[in-house]
Amino acid sequence: MTRIITIVGGKGGVGKTTLVSNLSAALSELGQEVVAVDANLTTPNLGLHLGMHLVPNTLHDVLKGGTSLRSAIYPHPSGFKVLPSSMNINDLKGVDVGKLPEVTLSLIGKADYVIVDSSAGLGREAINAIYASTEILLITNPDLPSVADALKTARIAREANKRIAGVVVNRVRKKSYELTKKDIEEMLDLPVLAEIPEDKNVHKSIAIKKPVIEFAPFSPASIEIRRLAHILCDIPFRYKEPFRFNIIEKLVGWMTR
Repeated sequence: MTRIITIVGGKGGVGKTTLVSNLSAALSELGQEVVAVDANLTTPNLGLHLGMHLVPNTLHDVLKGGTSLRSAIYPHPSGFKVLPSSMNINDLKGVDVGKLPEVTLSLIGKADYVIVDSSAGLGREAINAIYASTEILLITNPDLPSVADALKTARIAREANKRIAGVVVNRVRKKSYELTKKDIEEMLDLPVLAEIPEDKNVHKSIAIKKPVIEFAPFSPASIEIRRLAHILCDIPFRYKEPFRFNIIEKLVGWMTR
């Protein structure tokens, strides 16, 4: 069965696009066939994150009926495929966002996972991205406004009879003023599947248009995103530090005795 998972959070800037690009790459590493879809039609960023923002055919063209779905899907070097949206504001003319569920459902049987990047807020685009999925993955930051917006999103998803797989808490700094995992689980009445730490490597990877799990595979954010992919695939996750790091650590330990 193809799992169509829409990443939603309500609030803008919580890290939806970063999660979509990196989770797609992490699932691909596990041997899964993945298509990442940029359903943020007004302010798309997935193509920018992946260096695929100047492609000839986009989701906008598909929704307008001007091109086939197949011609708007492109392979990424990380192993997954991408259905990007156009960054040209003029391409919004004639787009029927109501056809988005039809597009994603047509990918059933053609991939193991379809990971959908939704727009910020709870407008028509975000609602259609929810309806375009078989399940929802909520993303939030560990602060009250983000969790409050995630709660609104969860209610809409439940009203649409969509299964909510769980919650991803992004940009965790472990500060005293942040909401804890327990706080968030109690507020949303949902399990927190992953807590992705604040990681400077994420910003660096976006700058060079490469998923962080490839740019810095052993960084804190990369490890947690890989763990999330294992959870979704129901595969035990056993993190092993790279051999190179173990050697350096032993040498430093021996020299400081």
